[in-house]
Amino acid sequence: MVVEVRRPDHPPEPALCFMSSDLEDMVPHEDDPVVIFVVIMGRKVHRVPVDQESSADVMFWSIFNSLQLSPDQLKSYDGCLFGFAGDQGEVRGYIELRMTFSNGTSTWIINVKYIIVNVSLTYNLFLGRLSLNRLSVVASTRHMKMNMCSLDGGVITIKSDQKTTKKACISPKKSKERHDQKA
Repeated sequence: MVVEVRRPDHPPEPALCFMSSDLEDMVPHEDDPVVIFVVIMGRKVHRVPVDQESSADVMFWSIFNSLQLSPDQLKSYDGCLFGFAGDQGEVRGYIELRMTFSNGTSTWIINVKYIIVNVSLTYNLFLGRLSLNRLSVVASTRHMKMNMCSLDGGVITIKSDQKTTKKACISPKKSKERHDQKA
């Protein structure tokens, strides 16, 4: 027996599942992460991993600058973040910005509190558990997609950008290893 408890002011949530038909437009892969693009301040931001391991939503200093945000907009952040290539990242502060998710037919906009970190990575920001849980996201690395409930009770499916992900995931070390194997 399944008992579902729902607040009366919320519409019923749809099932967030993936089918074999969701594999049709996917390039076969071994271990690619789900990496999407989002819209922040009207600009597409690529190389955004759906990071279920991260407890924070993190924006890197380089994308902060490319969005032409001012350091004066940053609020103080006293915490530390660990886990970026095994190092502690320099936290510059935090900022709250609107982030838009869209699949072309449905759109969801939320305010996200990004911790700004001065670390150089191939990604622009990490979408962590805070936002993923607010959006009721279910991600599938096998299907290279994430599903979330839309406000009208439907499902918004966001596809991973596999082409961009492949380019971003080739680090200098991996590139050297592949070169050495070919030689």
